[in-house]
Amino acid sequence: MSTFIEQACAAGARREQACQLLGLSARTLQRWRAAGAIRADARPTAAHGRVPANRLSEAEREAILKVVNQPAFAHLPPSQIVPALADQGRYLASESTLYRVLRDNDQLKPRGKSRPPSHQRPQPFEATAANQLWSWDITYLATRIKGRFFYLYLILDVFSRKVVGWEVFERECAEHAATVFHKAHLREGVQADDLVLHSDNGAPMKGATMLATLQRLGVVPSFSRPAVSNDNPFSEALFKTLKYRPEFPSQPFESLETARTWVHAFVHWYNEEHRHSALKFVTPGQRHRGEDAEILRQREDLYAVARAQHPARWSGPTRDWTPTSSVLLNPGRPLKTKDDNTQKAA
Repeated sequence: MSTFIEQACAAGARREQACQLLGLSARTLQRWRAAGAIRADARPTAAHGRVPANRLSEAEREAILKVVNQPAFAHLPPSQIVPALADQGRYLASESTLYRVLRDNDQLKPRGKSRPPSHQRPQPFEATAANQLWSWDITYLATRIKGRFFYLYLILDVFSRKVVGWEVFERECAEHAATVFHKAHLREGVQADDLVLHSDNGAPMKGATMLATLQRLGVVPSFSRPAVSNDNPFSEALFKTLKYRPEFPSQPFESLETARTWVHAFVHWYNEEHRHSALKFVTPGQRHRGEDAEILRQREDLYAVARAQHPARWSGPTRDWTPTSSVLLNPGRPLKTKDDNTQKAA
């Protein structure tokens, strides 16, 4: 190796570059020469790492596994096993060592009857038109009395993002939820077996009154996993829009009527004035009524005319104003269809 480097240097190459080409540092070459001998690079065959002096032997690791899997300890974590062994006058290893041995043998899991959560991601649904898929939730509205809240019930059409139902109450319960949903269902004229209603996993969502109302109207219920807000993203996004509006009161609501008056104004703004970024900047009301296709077509024609008048100002195609044909709720698993619901009920 030294011969190759010297030949390269004699031909005009720099020593550092020649060493780098061979995967060797110039300092290493210098150290070898100072030792009085040029030797071959032994790094590829050298033993990597030093075996710690306190490393457990295989017999000791097997002894640990035998003890922790005994019936008396099989259901306990190492944090419980180590003190129990100490009370018996036995010491095998530290708590962290027991954890490491269990992890190396794929036994660092819930021990005994305990099992990891088995909640699966909610079944995804696809909405291709209004009144096929709704999402709803409840949020708190602060009052002048500390610790007391008003409860805002909001029902959202996932396809159009329109708020189809809302109400503010002084308490949270399934009866109020069923009332708000029933009014929205009648107002929108939804036919039986045409609607899926997604919600969180709270008590008002799964109460007997609410579920009975859904069953009577032929509505398919869908629920998020417990404590997973991402499974209900459309309602969560709506609540953020509501509470981050400049008009949202900086002080708590004085009364129930004050809260209802403010929410009424917000819903009108959101449905009829707010150009939604996910809807190609048409309002939820326009999307819900099917007016968005014509509005977006007019925008596309306008952009085409503008490009024809000044083609040099356009380096590519005009802005895409094509309306979104469908919306997915919780994608990631095979889509659930109405045929699947029918077969399950049968």
